[in-house]
Amino acid sequence: MFTRIVKMEFQEAKVPAFLDNFESVKDKIRNFPGCEFLELYRDKDDDTIFFTYSKWKATADLDAYRNSSLFKKVWATTKPMFRSKPVAWSVDTVWVS
Repeated sequence: MFTRIVKMEFQEAKVPAFLDNFESVKDKIRNFPGCEFLELYRDKDDDTIFFTYSKWKATADLDAYRNSSLFKKVWATTKPMFRSKPVAWSVDTVWVS
């Protein structure tokens, strides 16, 4: 299992539309095969910066999601709302308390 973190910066006027869309698709993403966890975080100092934090069973599961019609629809809706290019990391847990 690994974690995917995506940082997204939105145009200020587009934030409500992004949040509405995320609300409508979050359960579909959470229920996608291989997705074990999904949360959305908002930066404490900048209300236009968000992070998705998701856990995936395997890289192949994330790849399947990224090639799915669900992702293509989410991406087509979300991409025009960005003020800058999103940044993503795939990370492994090194230490757990």
